[in-house]
Parts: sequence; structure tokens; C-alpha cells
Amino acid sequence: MTGVRITEDVFGTLPDGRAVDRVTLRGAQGFEARIITYGAALQALVVPDANGVCDDVLLGHDDIQGYLAHRQFFGATVGRYANRIANARFVLDGQTIRLNPNDEPHALHGGPDGFDRRLWQITKVEEGAQPAVTLLYVSADGEENYPGRLDIRVTYRLTGPSELSVEFVAKTSRPTIVNLTNHSFFNLDGVSAQTDILGHRLSVAADHFLAIDESAIPLPGPPRPVAGTPFDFREATAIGARIRAADLQLRSGRGYDHNYCLRDAGGLRLAARLEAPRCGRVMELLTNQPGLQVYSGNYLDGTKGGKGRLHRQSDAICLEPQNWPDAPNRADFPSPRLSPDQTYKHTIVYRFSTTGVRA
Repeated sequence: MTGVRITEDVFGTLPDGRAVDRVTLRGAQGFEARIITYGAALQALVVPDANGVCDDVLLGHDDIQGYLAHRQFFGATVGRYANRIANARFVLDGQTIRLNPNDEPHALHGGPDGFDRRLWQITKVEEGAQPAVTLLYVSADGEENYPGRLDIRVTYRLTGPSELSVEFVAKTSRPTIVNLTNHSFFNLDGVSAQTDILGHRLSVAADHFLAIDESAIPLPGPPRPVAGTPFDFREATAIGARIRAADLQLRSGRGYDHNYCLRDAGGLRLAARLEAPRCGRVMELLTNQPGLQVYSGNYLDGTKGGKGRLHRQSDAICLEPQNWPDAPNRADFPSPRLSPDQTYKHTIVYRFSTTGVRA
């Protein structure tokens, strides 16, 4: 990989005077990932299209004030538990844990002050063929009422000419629950194009999904088959093809906001493929997690924005690899429990390519 380099600068300053740093990892042909220490967030991801034109494919903000003013999880590291925990409570080893609700009555994405609202510390910057940055956050025992001190490291690494890998590693001081993810909002046409993602073609390696109630908590019972429903993305399908179908689940989520139960859980494998026919950009997403939350930007309402534009409904899509929502309360779901003798490891790979030169 020629021309790879790393740069560091100050992205902004928090109200208490602490600096928010930014590290830029540069790859080939203009590929570039920008990471900020506030929320260990992926602030920008610049990717060439089929004609070699580069653009940022993530929603986000150009300054720290945007992130502080509106909590939208743009590109953030989300935890201690991504997604929702019903009624902000769960039982762990016979003890009832009561969390701080922030999506009444539920707990969402770690609570009112999750990892996305914390200032992380850069612990390592690696030059070379696969440039990388590692960030650290130590979540105190009892933070947001979660048990156990949790030491978390997130490493962003360029693992190919147009490939970004994100690795989460966590250790706990006593039994707890952990579910971390990256919450990037993707529009492969690029933010400067000012288009929505309804024409993007999506495929997901899942035969089942979790049906939800009106507050986005999984319903009782086993996962539902995608076959014969608007949730069938086993073959590449335009996101907008069925998003307005008269379907109760689409009504509950205001669009797609559902967990897909991925096949072959346990190893790093292809979970989803996203293609923007207009510009030719393609993204393959690999993960070792059992679920993928597909969120079609249903609550982007035009009142908040960044990078020179307002963000409206369906301007971007989130593909969030993670454990299943409300798993701490569901013995029939994959367990999120982490003990002191275990290490939590979660890997995401974003692999970009193109479908051919456009006129």
C-alpha cells in the first residue's frame, strides 16, 4: 500500500477544556478514515467511486460543537450495551440491575451518558503497511449502573487499500454484560451528493429477523423468517423497494430498525453488502457477531445536520453488528454475559470496491 500515512490534529475542545484529538489514517487512491477521541467515533470515511472521485460516505459533523449539541451516535463507539434493554433492567446472577432509562421506559445504547459521550484516550498509533490507532476507555464499576469496571480498547486499522477494520477488546473486573458496536450512518453516494439511500441495493446474510413491538423491543417467541416479508434481503434489493409496504413491522419501526439474526454465528464472515448503483461504490461488511441491526435513518428529521447539510429521513443507513437487542432479558438469545476470566472481542471489517466506471 503506497502513500500510506498518519496525521494527528485537534478536532475541538470540550466545555471543560479537554482537547478532542483526531487521527487520520490515509490509504491508497484517496481512501481515508478520520477518528476522533470523543466517543471513539469514525468522523469521516473518504472512499473513491467508480470514476476515482473521492467523497465522505458518512453522516457526521465538521466540529465538536455538532456532536455536543445533538446526540445522534454518528460514527460512535456505542456501549456498554448497544441497542435496547427492556424497562432498563435485567437480572444477572440472581441480582436485579436497574439502569438509567433514556428511551422511556427502556435503556438505549448505554444510557444517558454511554460510551459515545465519553472522551477516549489514544494509547497507540502505528505506522507502516497497516496504519492504525488504538483508543482506550475505562468504564468505572457502577457507571450508568452497570456492574464491573470495564477496560475497553478500540483499534481502527487500514487492512487493505480500501478496507477499514475495527476491533473492540474488553475485560471486566466482575461479571457484567457487554455489547459494543460502531454506529456509522452510511450513504455510499457521498454526503456531497445530497441523495437518499432508498436506491442503494442491500443484501444481508440472514434468514430470520426479530419482530419488535411499538417501542422497538423484540416480541416474545422465536425469530421470524424473512421469506415472504419486506425484510427479505437475502438477494440484493433496493432499500426503498418495500419500505412503504403496509406491514405492521415496518410501521412499528417507522421503516427498517430491526435485528437480523446472522447465519453461521461465531466466526468472521460476510454479513451484508451495500451497493450504490449511482456512483458504483460497494461496501461489504464482515463481523463475528450474531446480529446485525439494520436502521434506515427513520428518525432523521431535517432539524439536525452536519457536513454542510441537513439530514433527513433515509439520508443514510446504519448497519450495526452486535448481539441481539434485549438479550440480557432473553435466555433464548445469545448471551451477552462477560466474566473476569473472559475477553470480549468484536471485529468489524468495512471492505470497499466499485462496480465499474460510470459515464
